Amino acid sequence: MKLAGFFGGALLLCATSVVAGEGKLIATAGLNQLEGAGGGGIVPWATLSGYDSRDEMSVSAFATRVNLDDYRLHVVGGSLSLYDRVELSVVRHTFDLTTLGGDIAQNVYGAKVRLYGDVIYSDWPQLSAGVQHKVLQDTGIARALGADSDRGTDYYLAATKVHLGAAAGYNLVWNLTARGTNANQLGLLGFGQQQDDGLDIMLEGSLGVLFSRHLAAGVEYRQKPDNLGLGEDNWWDVFVTYIPSKHFNVTLAWAELGSIAGAADQNGLYLSVGGQLW
Repeated sequence: MKLAGFFGGALLLCATSVVAGEGKLIATAGLNQLEGAGGGGIVPWATLSGYDSRDEMSVSAFATRVNLDDYRLHVVGGSLSLYDRVELSVVRHTFDLTTLGGDIAQNVYGAKVRLYGDVIYSDWPQLSAGVQHKVLQDTGIARALGADSDRGTDYYLAATKVHLGAAAGYNLVWNLTARGTNANQLGLLGFGQQQDDGLDIMLEGSLGVLFSRHLAAGVEYRQKPDNLGLGEDNWWDVFVTYIPSKHFNVTLAWAELGSIAGAADQNGLYLSVGGQLW
């Protein structure tokens, strides 16, 4: 699937269906994370990416850049949210090997289904299940490092809840995600290793404070497998998000991504902009 095809299909659906108007409360849709799912920056949440209610649909788009000491990651993508129940997404990763020259590209196709609840109104957390199918376009480095495959699929289960007034009068949001994966550095270094291509269960989490309907800050943490024996570290970040409207959001974060392909201390700025188009 190409990005143009995805957006073309979304436009056709929007032309024949009710699109999101008022929908859900601002900020409750979260953002689009690196692999396209609705959520935080590096962690998918149980929330869907759009503000559609049960009789609406919405289309969102985003672009993200992560500037590290030795690398740059460029992400562009979009998502389609259907009737506050299903989310479909597609993303293009371009990993710029600034010190080595060249880049690595990958496509990620995602789907998520809301299984239960609402982040605000239900007593228990909202619960969603999702998949992210990843196809590496440039396989030379992954093969040289001993990766087993150039494609793989992550499976995850996420729980998200907003507690009104729980943080000194401000709203508190948390998320916990369990992911089955064999991706090396999101899949940019391939999947698994030649002696073991099984999935590992990794935990991911987010904790944030909503200071108003338009401003939030928090932290995220994501466990990572070390299939290639290169010391792949867990990730974490500290973020601030500004959401002036449902059609625009901007997130600035400091990301600590550790060792990548043997290069230690890959830390730097994360900047993402996006919003609901319809």
